[in-house]
Amino acid sequence: MQASNKTVVKSMKILKLFLNHSKLTFNEMMEYSGIPKTSLHRMVGSLEEMGFLTKDEEGYYSLGLLFLQFGQLVADRLDIRTIARPIMKELRDDVEEAVNLIVRYGNEAMYIEKLDTPQPVRLYTSVGRRSPLYAGESRIILAYLPKGEQETYIENTDLKPIGIGTITDKHVLRQSLDEARKNGYVVTRSELENYTASVSAPVLNGQNQVAAAISVAGIEARYQEDRLPELIKKVKKAAMEISKKLGYSYL
Repeated sequence: MQASNKTVVKSMKILKLFLNHSKLTFNEMMEYSGIPKTSLHRMVGSLEEMGFLTKDEEGYYSLGLLFLQFGQLVADRLDIRTIARPIMKELRDDVEEAVNLIVRYGNEAMYIEKLDTPQPVRLYTSVGRRSPLYAGESRIILAYLPKGEQETYIENTDLKPIGIGTITDKHVLRQSLDEARKNGYVVTRSELENYTASVSAPVLNGQNQVAAAISVAGIEARYQEDRLPELIKKVKKAAMEISKKLGYSYL
């Protein structure tokens, strides 16, 4: 086993001590873990610096607030999947298109749930797939971020072309985001994969913040202009149903 792997294993051993103890001194961690003092001191220092451990005025260590953030993210995403799935199924059966549930993952988007289309020709987007926030159906998430956070993302992101329709001009992207926020949806064409299209809408939580996006996506030929109003209406309706179950109120 490589040295770096051993360090990770030992660090996890330290953190697991707090499954049974809310607080521990350094000496108690050394006693319970069996890790030599010098090694333990180095690892505890690193864990504290990264926010995994915190030390109080009396010298006791406990799990850091970072774990609360991770825990809340996991809980939120699991809740969203549980709540969204029956609504996604109803939407999929109605429009016969693939339905995706997407969340923000740092400066990217992650697909956390998908229901395939019954159509013989389909997109093979998988759960766990990541994509840029500026491209494809996940752009609706970027559109609903606070303006300052949105602008920071744009300024620090290189808009690389992925498909033939990917937006690579920051001025055009800003216009697209303003329009998406105003209309409450995004329509994309050939942004992540050529000759594909999608319609997405935001899922909002009880704090009126964007928690996810729901989209229908498929082959561009099935997303003609005369069909778009129907798809937009139904995707927005599904997004609102999920949002209400998360505590969102538009009143």
